[in-house]
Amino acid sequence: MKKYNYILGLGIISITLFSCGNSNGKADGYGNFEATEITISAENNGKLMQFNVHEGDVLQKEQFIGYIDTIPLTLKREQLEVSKAVVNSKSRGVLSQINVLNAKVKNGNINKDRIERLIKDNAATQKQLDDVEGEIDVFKSQIRSVEIQNAPVVNELKSIDVQLGQIDNQIQKSKIINPLPGTVLTKYAEPNEITTFGKPLYKIADLSTMQLRVYVSETQLTNLKIGQEVTVKVDDDDAMKSYKGNIIWIASEAEFTPKIIQTKEERVALVYALKINVINDGSLKIGMPAEMWLTKE
Repeated sequence: MKKYNYILGLGIISITLFSCGNSNGKADGYGNFEATEITISAENNGKLMQFNVHEGDVLQKEQFIGYIDTIPLTLKREQLEVSKAVVNSKSRGVLSQINVLNAKVKNGNINKDRIERLIKDNAATQKQLDDVEGEIDVFKSQIRSVEIQNAPVVNELKSIDVQLGQIDNQIQKSKIINPLPGTVLTKYAEPNEITTFGKPLYKIADLSTMQLRVYVSETQLTNLKIGQEVTVKVDDDDAMKSYKGNIIWIASEAEFTPKIIQTKEERVALVYALKINVINDGSLKIGMPAEMWLTKE
């Protein structure tokens, strides 16, 4: 009898301690894990010459994982370089003419200064000065004429440079560079396939930190704030496995409870969504159900 009373007393103490941790024995919120999934698409057209990606691979930011065939772009670039060299040769001929005329204008100005000094000493006439000034005007007019003729050449060079820049940009975008660290979730293409601009290649997500989206009632909001630490629990073999989490977002508007989470009676209730960051030890997966507990046991 004494042994029975002792065991009963221990049971009452245990129940009391448990009820202090959570008054009703239920979690304070239910939800599922999610992560920001990003679909990486091709930025050029062509054949996938190399594509070293497999589902489950952990990729680093700026990691090179493959490239699209660039031979057509390279050939087009070489053609533009040849065209630029031809136009440059034309431009050099025109520029040499301008240099000759500029030299004549310079000599004409020297003669003009000399005649103006001679006129002051009554050693030259006004007609000589007028003739020199006339020659200078003729040379300047010829320079303007040559520059007008050279304008299309200059514009053609600018056009070729723009096209070369576009080709270089396309060649750069033919390289498939992973934009962010994460795990490959889905692979949509294989090497040697023909891809086009905007076609999905693979989907990636950073799974090192997962977000648990849970839903709570309006009365629970007073006990929640951004940055607050909570306990997150998931199903394990024998018991619930616990993780530490931090609330990073609380919805400002209510919504109807998602059907996948609550009971039939609770589905019509208005609730508020919130997100909790949880460090992933490798066990947490997208879509996995979990519970939020505001107090630790």
